[in-house]
Amino acid sequence: MASVLSPPHSIISHYSSLRHCCSFPRSFSFLRLFSKPPRASLISSPISTMGSSDTLSEKDMPLGLDAATVEEYSSQSKLLLEFTKMPTVDKAWAFKSDNDNTSKAMFLVSQTNLLANKRRKSILSTHISNSGDQTVEFQWSPFPIEITGVSTVVPSPSGLKLLVMRNGESESPTKLEIWNQCQVEKEINVPQSVHGSIYTDAWFEGISWNKEETLIAYVAEEPPLPKPSFTDSGFSKKGSNEKDSDSWKGQGDWEEEWGETYFKKRRPTLFVLDISSGEIRAVEGISRTLSIGQVVWAPHSSNGSTAYLVFVGWSSENGFQKTPRKLGIKYCYNRPCSLYAIPSPFQNESKNEDISTVMELTRHGLSSAFFPVFSPDGNYLVFLSAKSAVDSGAHGATSSLHKIEWPSDGVPKPELTIQDVVPVVMCPNEQSFPGLYCSGFLSNPWLSDGSTIVVSSVWRSRDAILSINILSGEVSQVSPDSDYSWDLLSLDGDNIIAVSSCTIDPPKVKYGCCTAKPGQSSRWTWVEVSNPLLTCSDKIKSFLSDRNINILKIPVTGPFDGLSNGAKNPYEAIFTSCKESASHPTILVLHGGPHGVFTSSYYKSYAFLSSLGFNILMVNYRGSVGFGEEALQSLPGNIGSQDVNDVLAALDYIIEKGLIDANKVAVVGGSHGGFLTTHLIGQAPDRFVAAVAVNPMCNLSLMVGTTDIPDWVYFESCGKEGNNYFSESPSVEYLSLFYQKSPISHLSKVKTPVLFLLGAQDLRVPISNGLQYVRALRERCGEVKVIVFPEDDHGIDRPQSYFEGFLNIGVWFKKHFNK
Repeated sequence: MASVLSPPHSIISHYSSLRHCCSFPRSFSFLRLFSKPPRASLISSPISTMGSSDTLSEKDMPLGLDAATVEEYSSQSKLLLEFTKMPTVDKAWAFKSDNDNTSKAMFLVSQTNLLANKRRKSILSTHISNSGDQTVEFQWSPFPIEITGVSTVVPSPSGLKLLVMRNGESESPTKLEIWNQCQVEKEINVPQSVHGSIYTDAWFEGISWNKEETLIAYVAEEPPLPKPSFTDSGFSKKGSNEKDSDSWKGQGDWEEEWGETYFKKRRPTLFVLDISSGEIRAVEGISRTLSIGQVVWAPHSSNGSTAYLVFVGWSSENGFQKTPRKLGIKYCYNRPCSLYAIPSPFQNESKNEDISTVMELTRHGLSSAFFPVFSPDGNYLVFLSAKSAVDSGAHGATSSLHKIEWPSDGVPKPELTIQDVVPVVMCPNEQSFPGLYCSGFLSNPWLSDGSTIVVSSVWRSRDAILSINILSGEVSQVSPDSDYSWDLLSLDGDNIIAVSSCTIDPPKVKYGCCTAKPGQSSRWTWVEVSNPLLTCSDKIKSFLSDRNINILKIPVTGPFDGLSNGAKNPYEAIFTSCKESASHPTILVLHGGPHGVFTSSYYKSYAFLSSLGFNILMVNYRGSVGFGEEALQSLPGNIGSQDVNDVLAALDYIIEKGLIDANKVAVVGGSHGGFLTTHLIGQAPDRFVAAVAVNPMCNLSLMVGTTDIPDWVYFESCGKEGNNYFSESPSVEYLSLFYQKSPISHLSKVKTPVLFLLGAQDLRVPISNGLQYVRALRERCGEVKVIVFPEDDHGIDRPQSYFEGFLNIGVWFKKHFNK
């Protein structure tokens, strides 16, 4: 489950996960920092620094660099490129063929294109032969096919058709293409007057083929609303065309957006495409206070009965005291949402049916319902709930799984009974299922029995694949129990296509062969698949070959007064170590959220830092997801103390074991991890050689009035009762409390050199938060370096920004460990 403060595939994501410069004036300390002559290196660089004939002259030297730093930049950038260019599998689909022992699969692959500052997407196909004796052969197509300008692709249920969507730039039309196995069958250009860009963000995103493959439902931005027009004579009652040279459009009333990553995005609205005619209809009858996402077609009988759409709706009236306010929604599972049903706009109009009647399905007793999916026989509607997050206020918490028995006539009714399948796990035993932390379903997540669903979920400090029987509620771990993390890609019948990795072993495609006989519980034997998808260089393999990974259990030390049983259980830290680790410097890495988590998955960025000769210690302090609800809920109200103490206790634990040198420790974190980073260098000023903070929350009393999630400040500072005090105009007492909880309250004790990486478009933790702390440090002659990425938001995930950010992290740490 992604963290509220940490989008995946970004610099910030590496401080939270589960799964893109402007100049600053030099301060006195900044000049002094780069005026010292280089000393003998304490850390050998894995790539030799060779002399260059094209050395930079003094006038061409980039701001903030000197000759020694330029050489380090050159060396590390070459190494970082080795890690950056490795492709990533984003999605996969498998389709059965006429032969029972063969199937086809399609992989959507992305690779960083630094020069274009984008991710290059391609599709690679394969034929899968399964002899039934656990011998599996993948016959790959010779080359991947690049899909330029494509926003997303969605195969039809049969695998015989493919929807290709291309969102236009600026005000250009959106293009929809329907492909068969050899050509384009239909191409539709959708002007802005019909709808804007289609949502492909994995949150509001919802693209669903009907069973007959004749209709496609999807979510897109509503068309632009009319704005006032003006000419040199004043207001024009007739309006104006965008191309008119003698008039202009005004702004009109401000309409609030959904915060981080949704800037300038219009309301998510539901549309249906008739493939045969090319006609697109908006689904009418839905209140404008609802934003729509995650649409699926409901099963219906074949006797011409009405086809229904089921979707998730979020109300815009979720502000203080239910006032109209679109609080930030990205990675915020605590936003109330419900499932709704509405007839398709393409109905037999001769029936004189009211096709605009929307029905709420989960109104009673459940404050959250999302990611709906129907069982293969159409008997059940299954969905996730973040009720524990909504009811408590935590932006991420333990999920639950529910089902509704769908009417046999296909017509939904408001009184349908909601049944629990997997409840919230409060206090798991050490080795038992810790609860459901699942961020979505496959388009077809079902085994052939029709009652077992397969999902990915966080299991303490690992990603695991689970099977859940929706009839019995039985949860089983499908992936092997090891230090590796596993991510589900697709089901191939009852077999599973997955990716497995750990911090020292890059991702590999694995195929799980189902070995169960009829009437037995499913079991899988895993086979590694030889493939051209996830290749890494020999250089990377060499660097990682002598690294080790250990998941450490950190005991909780007192006091225990007032703690729940779950909060007394050990938490974990992932330690990636070099040989003779005590002789190497260590980087302490802190995730965001705070209800995020580090899993043992492979992270390119930390593999890069490890290859520079650093041990990596990632701490999943209490409050992280994956460890049960009681441990998670122990942190709100105690941020800046319990989480700080957990991190220091983990550091002490590993020092006492003799695994690292206490005098060679640096710290890095983003978002809430940046909050902890700046807290640590203030509360423990003599323990860290250097620090890096990425979009950190440094002053909560400033953040509460500028962030898209002010409720976060109240909840994490005050605990659950903070929800009762949430206000857009906090009192002096609460502003004082927020300040006391903030790293800036410890700023006078800071001695550690700090690098700040800030996104200028960040709506979650606006740049003013980091800059205030930076200027206050400079005021005290603290050693600080700042890089601002003008076009990046909270994640700093644009490829060039991501690359420059981690390059600077590596150079910063090498510089200060070599002093």
